[in-house]
Amino acid sequence: MDATITFRPETVKELTSRLRIAWRAGRQWLIKQLSALLMLADRQEVYTIAGRLGVSTTTIYAWRDSFLSKRWASLVRGRSPGRPPKLSDSQRARLKELVLSGPEACGYETGCWNSALIQDLVKREFGKSYNVHYLSTLLKNLGFSYQKARFVADHLDELSRKRWRTRQWPSILRSAKRHNALLLFADEASFAQWGSLGYTWAPRGEQPTVKTTGKRKGYKVMGMVDYFSGRLFVEGSTERFTAKRYCAFLTRILAETEQPLVVIQDGASYHTAAETKRFVAQHAARLSVHQLPSYSPDYNPIEHLWRNVKREKTHNRYFPSFEALVQAVDTGLASFQADPAAVRQLMGPYLEATANCARKAA
Repeated sequence: MDATITFRPETVKELTSRLRIAWRAGRQWLIKQLSALLMLADRQEVYTIAGRLGVSTTTIYAWRDSFLSKRWASLVRGRSPGRPPKLSDSQRARLKELVLSGPEACGYETGCWNSALIQDLVKREFGKSYNVHYLSTLLKNLGFSYQKARFVADHLDELSRKRWRTRQWPSILRSAKRHNALLLFADEASFAQWGSLGYTWAPRGEQPTVKTTGKRKGYKVMGMVDYFSGRLFVEGSTERFTAKRYCAFLTRILAETEQPLVVIQDGASYHTAAETKRFVAQHAARLSVHQLPSYSPDYNPIEHLWRNVKREKTHNRYFPSFEALVQAVDTGLASFQADPAAVRQLMGPYLEATANCARKAA
């Protein structure tokens, strides 16, 4: 027979108060424990309490004995220490260094990591075996995420890119502000009638399909976007990109505006052709041109606009006629021309990053 236990009124009052708090917090384990203690204080039988709470009598005895010995500390759930990590803090830091150095630096003949390579690397460097499915958690805890790689030219001039980012760009930005100029990033994009493919949901094991005419005719669009306002200038045609067409596009923008134009462009042949250079010299009073570093499309914010238009207007779509393609693309571009704020939102990360560079250089 169990010894009779009597709780003081103050103890019962405190247990009742804590039970109300536990109910509000939804802490089920604590609700059961406090309820059991209050039922014991009410002199209910242990087996009756266990049946009402859906636990064993052993659990009721454990809660009772813990409360009698530890009092209120018994009502605080401690964290289980869990299994000790296989890698020490210093080993995890070293693993991060190795992953950042790239697989080629670690002796693997590939440019990007996958889980199997990371698994082999950990085994080789630290003698520890990890389930390949856990490695994603380990890498996430080290600050990595699973991303799609992108190509970078093997002759990319990082010194030139840094010079542009820290010296040329801040100088261009200050000058454009001082002269109240339109600061235009120029670029071109081609939209193919056969469409473009993007990710979509489909039944597992059944690759989705999109109809296509297979025709290789393309809608070639020239564009310029103002860094300050998000104002967009575009012109589409079936003609290929040439210096003559580029100069005609610049002529149109000069006629539609009154401010000085500061144009930032890449090294496409029609941008740097002799005809284009003569045109720029003839309009030097209002027009100046600056070149982006070679192979640096990531420094041109209009690229974000092209990707958005393709994703929204041409990905996974069937264009039975060239006119249908033109209409879809023009509709997407017109929506951005009518909403400069949306263009600036697309350029958001670029605007913030370049503004930081300008402030640091000031």
